[in-house]
Amino acid sequence: MKTLTLYQLNSLVRELVENSFTDSYWVTAELSEVRVAGRGHCYLELVEQGERGAAPKAKARAVIYANLFPMLKLTFEEATGQVFCAGLKVQLEVSISFHEAYGYSLVVRDIDPTYTLGAMEQLRRQILLKLEQEGVMEMNKSLVLPRPLQRIAVISSATAAGYGDFCNQLDGNVQGYAFRHQLFPALMQGEGTARSVISALDTIAGEADRWDAVVIIRGGGAVSDLAGFENYNLAACCAQFPLPIIVGIGHDRDTTVLDFVANISLKTPTAVAAFLIDRMDEEASLLRNYERIGQMAVCLLDSHRSHVQQLELGVRSALRQYMQTLHYRLDTFERAIVHYDPVNILRLGYSITRLNGKTVSSASALTDGDVLVTQLADGIATSVVEKREVNKELTRRR
Repeated sequence: MKTLTLYQLNSLVRELVENSFTDSYWVTAELSEVRVAGRGHCYLELVEQGERGAAPKAKARAVIYANLFPMLKLTFEEATGQVFCAGLKVQLEVSISFHEAYGYSLVVRDIDPTYTLGAMEQLRRQILLKLEQEGVMEMNKSLVLPRPLQRIAVISSATAAGYGDFCNQLDGNVQGYAFRHQLFPALMQGEGTARSVISALDTIAGEADRWDAVVIIRGGGAVSDLAGFENYNLAACCAQFPLPIIVGIGHDRDTTVLDFVANISLKTPTAVAAFLIDRMDEEASLLRNYERIGQMAVCLLDSHRSHVQQLELGVRSALRQYMQTLHYRLDTFERAIVHYDPVNILRLGYSITRLNGKTVSSASALTDGDVLVTQLADGIATSVVEKREVNKELTRRR
């Protein structure tokens, strides 16, 4: 058996590799490390993850040489809006290299940005699908915005220009509306974004009764700066948050997973400030309408009061006339009663004769011996009927 030095053995391997793998290959992998050296070369650690958290299935080192790296990086970032950094899924065109001192590595010749774009979109869809399956996707959207909307908890970076623009527009509104807002600082860029924003949300949740809504804002920038917001834990926290969340992240072309779960999604911090001012305009308009309705009610009540007073005067006048008519009629009845009073009639020379308590109106009703009671004006007289003698006397006279 021939004895070789390590260099000799590695040289044989290098010759075998270079003679066997003369073509380039497209390889898909995840960037677990990206490091740019002093000479401008970019060194990568590629990994293919195992199933469900298992150990990686494969690893390899790769390099993008300095003469090619700036161009590939610029093209990739312009196309995807993502910084070329660890954590991305990429598709690389590589050739296989073996060096006696450094061993096996891949030399990157090109990067396909469309693969990474598809992976990013797939990640977002997976997050949204999971939230939907858990039944929390619409929870924050279903919250009703309080009225008025004045007490605002703000999550942003204290030094961000977007936060300054938001405060200036909100506090300087020409209508003079008074807003109370407080900053809960958080990272708005980088790997720690999701954890930092969740921490700020937890703090706000502990004093939720102090606030009407939460605003999450940051100014524009590279699309890659927003990668920290494409996070399931952050999206789930926002979707289930007890207060309405209003997001204003980036520019018109920027969208993150938070835009799909927040109560209100706007494009910029200044758009959020304008929205809050518009809400107060609506409240002020509503109050003015209430004031006009109140004034109309007062006028209507005054009109009704005048009408009631006129009706009262009319009723009193009619009542007086009616009472006068009643008095006149009573006087007439009283005079008639006095005139036809039997006592007064008796005083005129008339009398009333009764038999057994009943008035006698005809002589034919009498018989001899009937005792008659005659009432005169000044007393009562009793008599006995002698009907025959009376008849004889009447006959003689005739």
